[in-house]
Formats: sequence, structure tokens, C-alpha cells
Amino acid sequence: MSKKIRFGIIGCGRIAQRHAEHINSKGELIAVCDIVKDKADAMATQYHARPYYQVEDLLAEASDIDVITICSPNGLHAEHSIKSLQAGFHVLCEKPLAIHVHDCGLMIQAAEKANRRLFAIKQNRYNPPVAAVKKILDEGRLGKVMSIQLNCFWNRNPDYYENSWKGSLALDGGTLYTQFSHFIDLLYWMIGDVKQVHAFMGNYQHKGIIEFEDTGAVILQFQNGAIGTINYTVNSFEKNMEGSLTIFGEKGTVKIGGQYLNELEYQRIEGYTITDLPEGNKPNNYGNYVGSMSNHDKVYDNLIDVLNNNASITTSAFEGMKTVEIIDKIYQSASRI
Repeated sequence: MSKKIRFGIIGCGRIAQRHAEHINSKGELIAVCDIVKDKADAMATQYHARPYYQVEDLLAEASDIDVITICSPNGLHAEHSIKSLQAGFHVLCEKPLAIHVHDCGLMIQAAEKANRRLFAIKQNRYNPPVAAVKKILDEGRLGKVMSIQLNCFWNRNPDYYENSWKGSLALDGGTLYTQFSHFIDLLYWMIGDVKQVHAFMGNYQHKGIIEFEDTGAVILQFQNGAIGTINYTVNSFEKNMEGSLTIFGEKGTVKIGGQYLNELEYQRIEGYTITDLPEGNKPNNYGNYVGSMSNHDKVYDNLIDVLNNNASITTSAFEGMKTVEIIDKIYQSASRI
């Protein structure tokens, strides 16, 4: 029988609720930590876990824990992951892995030095249409990919950023890190690494609310010769509109669409049709806004399989670093409007 994996959570905000649910059903939640006492206490009470208010206290007293799940603000992912790894725990880190490429490297080094696992989260890879298109790409059914278009048209109103770390350059990092890093990951996963980038960005509706862009237009050249575009915004009026990926290959064209890359909207493939796609999980619903597809259950299934059965990891920390690297390239190249 598989060993029940025991978890601690650092950061008890919105996404931590999702993690706590899955940990409770698949493992055991032993301890939670948040500098806001009420948040830690509430989650601890709900899941019969021990509350902590300082990361150092949790790590010092958590000898009965196997994995630390990092749900703190983006800008603290590296610090909290490295401390957890150095203390001897495996780590599951929410996206993005970090907001600086250098920090990602330090996280990977810390995992190797401690001989611990560092798991990244890329749950959009599990969306049924995404998995199906990845499969036909790997099989060569689309032939050489010539171009790819990524559209991310969401809504994030001022309430979303109020009384939150979100919107700050130091803790959030930018719209591509917090809203759309899963989409950038799919570009790397499906098409490959990026050679060069040109971008334009502006903050149109969130001046005085966020310290970075709310809209961007990006052109990419991939190492394999394909070109691509990313058009993104959090200014879609009142609600999320679209998250779509269109791929043009020599032998086929496919478009994954819907609001969250959850529908196969178009396919025309030489001698082949994608059929019988299962219905995916629903997107994460946070009340006044909706996030990406909720596939964290599959992330935990893989983590448990890796730790108990030495299975293959579905998203390595290296791939998490590549996403950060591409986003960093985009921001470094951007002309601000």
C-alpha cells in the first residue's frame, strides 16, 4: 500500500485553499503557515492542522512532514522553497517557480544539494484538448510548425488587487507571471525554446493600482524557426473572454480555445481527426473572478506517484525555469507605452 504523504503549506491565501482540498483527499495536511494569523488559524482549524506564523518555526518543528507546498506570493517562492529544501523537505511550488531566472537556478541547486524533489505546477498541460494537441505534435501529425498565436484576454478589476500583494513588482512580478505563465509554459512545451523576442506593453486601466503592464503584444522567434505572437490583456470588459492557442503546421491547423484553453475549437489535419475528448475539470472559481483550469488533483497524483513509486515527474523544475526565462526575455525586450 502506498505511504500517505504528509504536507505543510506556506501561504494560506486563495490558491492554498485549492491545495488544502487536494492534500486532504490524497494525503495528510499536518501544518500551515501564514504571517496573517487569522488566515493560518482558519485553515488549521478547517483541516485539523498545526498553525504557524513564521516559516522558520514551521520548518524547525516539522519533522513529521514530507512535502512543503509553497503558496506564498510569487516574489517569495524562491526564498521559501530554498529554505524548505535546505531543511530537508521535498517542495511543490506554485507558479511561477520564481520571478527571476537566477533564483530558479538557485532553487534547482538547493534541491540537488539536499537530494530532494522540487516539483513545479503546470496544470494547463492536463487540459484534455491541450494534451491531445501535444500528442499529435509529438507524433508529427502537423508536420513542421510554422507559426503559433496565443491570445489571453481576461478581466482583473481593481478589487482583485485591493489589499493584496498582487500588482506589486517585487511580490507579483507582472501580468505574465501571475495571470499567464501557464500559457507561456505551453508555448515552450509544445513548440520549444525561444530565440528572440520583441514586445510592446502598456498600463491602460490599472494606473495607480498595479506597478506594471495590463496589456501586451509580443512577437517571438522560436529556436526551431517557427514564429509566434502573444496578445494579452486583463482589460476584457467585465469578464474573462478568451484563452486560445492556434498552431499552423504544414499538415494541419488546430485551435484550442474557450476562456481557459478548455475547448478544441478548430481542427483540420491531414488524414486525422482528434475525437472523444473527455470533459476537463472546471476552472478555479474565486468568487468575483475565475482563474485557470483546476487540474491540481493531477499534479498531486503525480507527486505522490513520484515519491512512492519513483515514477517520472510530469513537470520538472527545469521546465518551470524555462517558463520564467521566456517571460524574462519578453519583459527585457519590451517597449513601454
